[in-house]
Amino acid sequence: MTVAMLMLLSLLAENGNVVNKALASTAAAVSSPYFYNFNVAGTLEEASPMNSSTSPYWWLNSGGLMYLKDGVGQTVQGNLASTNKWRLLYASSNPVDTDNGYHPQNLFRLVTRNKWQNFSQQAYFKITRNNLSASSNRNQSNGFLLMNRYAADGQTLYYAGIRVDGYAVIKKKYFGSYTTLKLNKIFPGTWDRNTHPNLITENDGYNKWYGLKTVVQNMHDGRVHIQLYLDSGRTGTWKLVADAYDTSSVISGSNYAGIRTDFMDVIFEDYKMVNL
Repeated sequence: MTVAMLMLLSLLAENGNVVNKALASTAAAVSSPYFYNFNVAGTLEEASPMNSSTSPYWWLNSGGLMYLKDGVGQTVQGNLASTNKWRLLYASSNPVDTDNGYHPQNLFRLVTRNKWQNFSQQAYFKITRNNLSASSNRNQSNGFLLMNRYAADGQTLYYAGIRVDGYAVIKKKYFGSYTTLKLNKIFPGTWDRNTHPNLITENDGYNKWYGLKTVVQNMHDGRVHIQLYLDSGRTGTWKLVADAYDTSSVISGSNYAGIRTDFMDVIFEDYKMVNL
């Protein structure tokens, strides 16, 4: 990469930070139950740190851009323009995972700006496209997931959701180290990176709504109970698809929550949180 290109990328990053600081919003005070229906049209840009986010409700930690329109939120859909600021920045910082910056949505992380402890969290997801990146990080553990008790540095949290290999998963990341707490097969088939890269869309096609709900609660004996529910097809019926107890080095305090998607274009709506 030329010095001129590096200088351009540095300038874009600097200008982006100036804009974020100028438009930064204080986190909104929210109460339980909390609903967010994405009904304010606009675009939320990735920001760092959290307090430079232009939304009082959300922090886009990764993924470049989130679009809000007609009551839904969405990752970048398809390719960014070659001259887009985020295309250039990701082409410089992480070209492999983002297909030379054209798909920053491969690493989408949307985080609440309020902390929660014992709560349920839910949202509806629709996959519109798989991004079959050459990255080695495109693997069977990718999917769409809800994040719980998320530390701001992203190194400690619980997350739960549906993986592209057809499994419902509950997992812990603790100071950067991962532990799988539960893994249940819910979609048929055998995952293969090249021939069967996403068993969710292979079985149900694209544009089907899936509801995810997590329930996270501290127990009197010191354990943390995590449950994952699925509403397939948006029927209003929630099915328990994974249930786990964390018993060692538990994440017990209040922290952030949110949405994670990997190597796919996704639309989501009707986000809800309720204190237990």
